[in-house]
Order: sequence, then C-alpha cells, then structure tokens
Amino acid sequence: MKLLLAAFAFLHGVIAILFACAALALLGLAVQVGWSALANDFGPGAAQKMIEAVGLLAAAVLALQISQTIVEEEIVRGAHSSTPTRVRRFLSRFFVVVTVALAIEGLVATFHAVHEDLTQLLYAAALLAGTASLVAAWGLFVWFNRAAEDVEPEGMREVKREDEKLRD
Repeated sequence: MKLLLAAFAFLHGVIAILFACAALALLGLAVQVGWSALANDFGPGAAQKMIEAVGLLAAAVLALQISQTIVEEEIVRGAHSSTPTRVRRFLSRFFVVVTVALAIEGLVATFHAVHEDLTQLLYAAALLAGTASLVAAWGLFVWFNRAAEDVEPEGMREVKREDEKLRD
C-alpha cells in the first residue's frame, strides 16, 4: 500500500509540474499580448488586448494555484482522509481561484462584446451569472459544511497540525 501511495504522490507531483508549466506558458502569452498592445502606440485595439492579457494572467494564476494546492495537499500534507474541514478548505481554495478567473473572463467577454460584437453580450452575461451562481453555491457549501465540522472537531485539530508542516 505504501508503494501505491508513493506512486500517487509521484503522479501528483508530475501533474503539479505540468500545471506550473502551463502557468508559465500562459504568463508568456500574456506578456506577448500586452507587449503587442503597448507597441501599437495605444491604438484602438490596445485596451481590448490589455484586457485579453489580464484574462491570460488570470488563467495563469489559476493554473499556478492548482499546482500549489496539489503540492500542498497531496505531497506535503499527504492528505488521504476527507474530513469536512479538509474538504471545505481544499474546495474553498480552488473555488476562490476559479471564480476570480471566471469573473475576469466574464469582464473580458463583456468588453469584447460591447466594443466588437453586441450579439456576444448574452454569452458574457450568462458567464457572469454562472460565476455568481457558483459563488452562491460555494457559500451554501461552506455554510452547511460548518455544522459537519462541529461534529468532528478532531478534523479541525488535525488540519491545524498539518498547517504547521507548511510553515516549517
């Protein structure tokens, strides 16, 4: 069983590295798009390109945050249990990054629709409404999950001990 867990930790490490590489690639693309916007003497499409660069940066942050979460949760902590506290914290970290990235993408889509193609505005609004729904669902999850933590106080103590591992 220890060999299997070591193999899973190794695979999680590989996946984390791939997410980090994707973040670097997205960062490079964001720099390229932003630079091309600045190189065109702030022409009419410069704002749209800069907003596009911000969207790419948000995706890069998402990929990097997923990489960090995988490393911390699966490799450093070696978390193999699913106490309510751990699940809530893991999902909360993930949802914060995803909702921020989706909100930025919704703003990018809105600017694009307003300035180039008004028929796309409905899709941008749907993306932002979906993002708002995701935030509301996440809030409900945290609210309902809090009661489960009260039933399992040892889960909270265990997670706090694991936090000490990350600080050292």
